[in-house]
Amino acid sequence: MATPRDHAPLAELVEELLAVDGPLPIVAAGDPVLRRGAERFEGQLDPALLARFVEALRVTMHAAPGVGLAAPQVGVPLRIAVIEDPAPVPDEVRLARGRVPQPFRVLVNPSYVGVGPARAAFFEGCLSVPGWQAVVDRHDRVRLTGEDEHGRTVDEVFSGWPARIVQHETDHLDGTLYLDRAELRSLSSNQAMVERWAQPTPREAAASLGFRLPG
Repeated sequence: MATPRDHAPLAELVEELLAVDGPLPIVAAGDPVLRRGAERFEGQLDPALLARFVEALRVTMHAAPGVGLAAPQVGVPLRIAVIEDPAPVPDEVRLARGRVPQPFRVLVNPSYVGVGPARAAFFEGCLSVPGWQAVVDRHDRVRLTGEDEHGRTVDEVFSGWPARIVQHETDHLDGTLYLDRAELRSLSSNQAMVERWAQPTPREAAASLGFRLPG
């Protein structure tokens, strides 16, 4: 049954969220907002409110901590996401996963398409599915189009781990969770990841848990 909150103007919903200081509550899997396609951003928030909301997403992402956060993950069905990755990983992980630092940036109305046939499969997790990780086979390179928070056009090719981040966050805006794309035989608790599957690639996990990797 729909509640009045479901029909509240998005600006009112955002103002309500921002009325409390600190990181925003992150919505967990099972909430319908994570399964609905988010609305295109077309000025539903005025520039000042948009700036405040973006800052709240940044604070929440850092506090979690995570490398990306989409508006539906805080209960706001708008096509807005933020990403940032300092990539504090050993060189062997950086080389295996193509994980390089990404500065903070805002993605508005993003969409992506794969570039070339290359695929990559690695464990990933999600702030809305706490405590678990699974291997996801994704495009190794993608072309991302959309805008930034100032309405400027974004048209950029991402590769390696940054490509994985933008795919994961854009998927959220389409109502898709990483588990929808995951190899479910790989599903592992965070504890298992620390104890068993901390290697730069998931080859050992694939051999032990019985799933295939691409290529």
